[in-house]
Amino acid sequence: MINEINQVLSTEIRPLLAEHNGDIELVNVDNGIIEVKLLGACSGCPSARFTMEDLVERVLLKVPGVTQVKIADSISSEMMDIARKLLKK
Repeated sequence: MINEINQVLSTEIRPLLAEHNGDIELVNVDNGIIEVKLLGACSGCPSARFTMEDLVERVLLKVPGVTQVKIADSISSEMMDIARKLLKK
């Protein structure tokens, strides 16, 4: 399944993201759940959620065995804990 996912990323998704100076990275595959990370201009784009729903999810859910597509958090849980502590002060 991983080879098929990478093939779809390379041939169908990356070329479209590259038109907007973006890219995508496969982070994890576990029991049909794919975790990806948007890179380049796509990583900070306000439309990243729409890109995930309209392009990435729609295409990857066609791969046999894929049940869900999630976007990886770009901020670690440790960093989020530090930010929460700072904000509470």
